[in-house]
Amino acid sequence: MVKRGDLVRISDVARELGVSPSRVRQLADEGRIPSTRTPGGHRLFDLVLVREALLLESLPRRGMRPPDLVQERSPAGLEEHVMWLDASERLHLRDRVSPACWGSAQYGFSEMVNNAVDHAGASRVTSRFWVDASTLAFEVDDDGTGALARIRDGLELGDSFSAIQELSKGKTTTDPTRHTGEGIFFTSKVVDAFVLEANGLRWTVDNLREDQAVGLSARIAGTLVRCEIDTQTSRSTSEVFAAYSIDHDFARTRTVVRLFDIGVRFISRSEARRLLRGLERFREVLVDLKGVQEVGQGFVDEVFRVWPTQHPDVAVRPINMVGPVEAMVRRGLPRPTAGSGVERHSDL
Repeated sequence: MVKRGDLVRISDVARELGVSPSRVRQLADEGRIPSTRTPGGHRLFDLVLVREALLLESLPRRGMRPPDLVQERSPAGLEEHVMWLDASERLHLRDRVSPACWGSAQYGFSEMVNNAVDHAGASRVTSRFWVDASTLAFEVDDDGTGALARIRDGLELGDSFSAIQELSKGKTTTDPTRHTGEGIFFTSKVVDAFVLEANGLRWTVDNLREDQAVGLSARIAGTLVRCEIDTQTSRSTSEVFAAYSIDHDFARTRTVVRLFDIGVRFISRSEARRLLRGLERFREVLVDLKGVQEVGQGFVDEVFRVWPTQHPDVAVRPINMVGPVEAMVRRGLPRPTAGSGVERHSDL
């Protein structure tokens, strides 16, 4: 299993990214991915740092210029829609972005401010906006306890990394009587790029590349959420919600296997159980195996036979498999029987 700090050769990076070795060399020469050299002059790469660098390329270039608008408010009595409308009017967003961009930004901004007001225990909430011809970007920044610590402690998880894993599934909340656990999940889907930093970790979601990553952050106290969206996007929030809905209910999720560890090989039943925690809340689970190079028999058996047998009302469907992973999953899928929660598809 590849871990942070493990160094690999250029051919390994090329295989990981699905590009040629010459392209990897070009990215390194341009300084877009980090590398080091052996005493003999051969390049070596940390795959974890390479993935993080490529994901961060799509994030707002905040250092290029100061924000166009900064708002700082006390959370006491703060109404998120008022804060959004004030920003939208002052920046003339209705005239500068598409209706779909406006709607998605409004949704994401309002949900993140609402989280800061209702959950953070913060003394201030600060927002920042950047807008130009191609990109609308915003941040919601609070000085509270930190979103990952709240999830970790509220759900009695082992660490903050586990909190990110749970947030990535959806329907994760520490206050189910007042919230559905949809805000962070759908905000991370309706924008082009989403970053949450809290409690020493950074969760990055790149919807243009359909990738996610977890890295370290200098942010210890409070929560910072950054979002970026194409000003002329035609993708509406209703389209995004529909992709995760069954009969108009948020009943479908996609769990990204590679987010649950650093590396491309998943072998054990314990890895599978961590992946599947809480997914009984849904009616359909898409197990996304993009980028995974190897799965073990125990992992496959737990994900596609044992767990579905225990939860027959949940349909489990693997997607984005290649090569030996597809062969192992095909081999491990049980024959369909009455009440089975596993779906066998003709493309498997």
